[in-house]
Amino acid sequence: MLVRKAVRSLGNPLRGIFYPSVTVNRSQTALAQARSVLENELDTIRAGGTWKGERIITSKQGAHIYVDGSHGDILNFCANNYLGLSSHPAVVEAGVKALQSYGAGLSSVRFICGTQDIHKNLERKLAEFHEREDAILYASCFDANAGLFEVLMGPEDAVLSDELNHASIIDGIRLCRAKRLRYRHLDLNDLEDKLKEAQSSRLRLIVTDGVFSMDGDVAPLKEICDLSDRYGAMVFIDECHATGFLGPRGRGTDELLGVMDRVQIVNSTLGKALGGAAGGYTVGPKPLIDLLRQRSRPYLFSNSLPPPVVGCSTRAVELLLESNEIAQSMTAKTMRFRNAMTAAGFTISGKLHPICPVMLGDARLASLMADDMLKLGVYVIGFSFPVVPKGKARIRVQISAAHSNEDIDRCVDAFIQTGRKHGVVS
Repeated sequence: MLVRKAVRSLGNPLRGIFYPSVTVNRSQTALAQARSVLENELDTIRAGGTWKGERIITSKQGAHIYVDGSHGDILNFCANNYLGLSSHPAVVEAGVKALQSYGAGLSSVRFICGTQDIHKNLERKLAEFHEREDAILYASCFDANAGLFEVLMGPEDAVLSDELNHASIIDGIRLCRAKRLRYRHLDLNDLEDKLKEAQSSRLRLIVTDGVFSMDGDVAPLKEICDLSDRYGAMVFIDECHATGFLGPRGRGTDELLGVMDRVQIVNSTLGKALGGAAGGYTVGPKPLIDLLRQRSRPYLFSNSLPPPVVGCSTRAVELLLESNEIAQSMTAKTMRFRNAMTAAGFTISGKLHPICPVMLGDARLASLMADDMLKLGVYVIGFSFPVVPKGKARIRVQISAAHSNEDIDRCVDAFIQTGRKHGVVS
């Protein structure tokens, strides 16, 4: 018996030499199959005209940028840099000071050893800005949306969500075990029907973007809050495309529509108007924020925001707390672009919002026009499926407080020239 075992053990190392490894061959075959599937999928995207290339910016973010492969100054009408704070000197200086004083990062999550006094200070300022009880920071607003619903809503609860809500909201709701009811976009009658259906639930939460980023639509929050009062529901809004510039003081959609005291939970971002670096947050009732600190998975298992990001964002919020001048400059510039484009024959979606989607329908046309716009010195991007529904491709223009009237007029002129070339306008 011992001799036989010894012979087997001596023979095993030699098998790999004389017999090709079946495991390795299968692994290589599996990889080749996967590669074929992936390449076919990529070819389908290219053929459909929905390929999303990445242009390389070689300067800081701003109304005027430099782009790899282009010559000279390029007008940027594609960034979410609504207030022009991404490269504001005071914001940049605050980030540099935070880097020098607090280092590059914490190398940890918040509850282990990743919380600094600057994190708590920013949370206090965000709660003050939104006039809510408390705030909690996340690595992104995607994480804030992913971390909320699973904690707040259980199997005995119901979530009522606008069908065009942001992908991060949809993903966050999928993670919770609540009953999920989707209502037609901005359709108050359908929302009311869903609220009636959810009356047996313990908690009911109406979930909507404050502003829908692809279309520039503003949610009818006053009417939504009226329904929430009638049927005993709470209201949640995602304010990524409203915080800092909508409303008289830039507080957002709820301020614009006069319902700040009727919306219970707000999620938003630090990565757009508030400095443009990174990070997101939730503001709302203190018991909710306390529970998120205990159970929200993206918060518990993600590194804390780096000090330079916290420094930049804090200074951006402080600037808006000190003055509403920047926020108030947006309306006139937005309407200048919308009115000129409409007069030229273009179809512009949305209302009164700096997001101005130029509707084209065809994905390939949107991509070609965006490329031609860059040749004329204007940076815009064609949006197509799956970012927007099939057949609703567009070029989404975003107005910034940093744009001058001359910048806006130059952008309109480039659209007219390009639109005529492709037969969009006469």
